[in-house]
Amino acid sequence: MLIDSWMIAVLIAMTLCGAMGGAGLKAYATSRKKLHVLMGLGFYGTGALLNIVLLKFLPLTVVLPANALTYVWTLIMARFAFKENVGPLRWIGIACIMGGLCLLVF
Repeated sequence: MLIDSWMIAVLIAMTLCGAMGGAGLKAYATSRKKLHVLMGLGFYGTGALLNIVLLKFLPLTVVLPANALTYVWTLIMARFAFKENVGPLRWIGIACIMGGLCLLVF
């Protein structure tokens, strides 16, 4: 099965929205600003809608494993936006996720 470039872009956007949703809720947990929780929920909702759109064009066996990319975005956001410490084993885990995604999706 050939995956068009727009489908890859939507897959990336879907997973990025999921990670940004989690980041919004993390920001709310520390700041208690309603805007953060609304942004978090909005991003989660957008990611879910993109997931539904993708399921119209791609099989579940591609879309669902692609959600693992959310873990990659989350680690990057935790490191750079929230200044969390990310050890070498977690980076190795991210490399494994990326390798697995390449095997499953492409």
